[in-house]
Amino acid sequence: MSELIPKHGGYRKLKSFQVAQLCYDITVRFCDRYIDRFSRTKDQMVQAARSGVQNIAEGSQASATSKKTELKLTQVARASLEELKLDYEDFLRQRGLETLTPNDPVLMRFKARKPSTLQEVRGWVAEERAFSKKHSDAHRPAQPHTDEADGTRSVPVGEGPCKSFSSACLVANATLSLLNLACYLLDRQVERLAQDFENDGGFTERLYRVRSEKRRTRK
Repeated sequence: MSELIPKHGGYRKLKSFQVAQLCYDITVRFCDRYIDRFSRTKDQMVQAARSGVQNIAEGSQASATSKKTELKLTQVARASLEELKLDYEDFLRQRGLETLTPNDPVLMRFKARKPSTLQEVRGWVAEERAFSKKHSDAHRPAQPHTDEADGTRSVPVGEGPCKSFSSACLVANATLSLLNLACYLLDRQVERLAQDFENDGGFTERLYRVRSEKRRTRK
């Protein structure tokens, strides 16, 4: 029977599943904190994140009897995470927050930590904010400039808080980095599944081979 029903359902060991699940955990907290609870966007983001996780799992489980279903559900997971990427990009753009490049030092430090839990991501955010505050304090003039004309105090250019280091901006950029990784992994997964299906066929082909072998051994 091992030839007919191969090992399946090991989705928890898939790196794509682990990264997608982390994105889901982050997104639930992110939406609770930064997205209007009455907004459709909140529900859509959470559902897209959940769909990415659930379809990877369902596809892995279905692989026992249908490689076609596994391939289809894995592609659905990939599409859901792409939708979620757009939501995070929209969040940054619409609020005038910076979208960091992949080689930005902030994201490089994030990727070097290789976080696997929500708590580890939160720890990174806290460290980056503390670093930003320390850097800002080191470059802040001792006394603000006073306008001689009316005696009012003005804030020097660049004195205000850096948008890129707000918690929302950091989390959004970190999640985008994780989503890019998840999508890359799923693209490779889909490619491998397609090759396996092309080379080995699916359940119907396995069933035919097993039955044919049984007939030969009975003769």
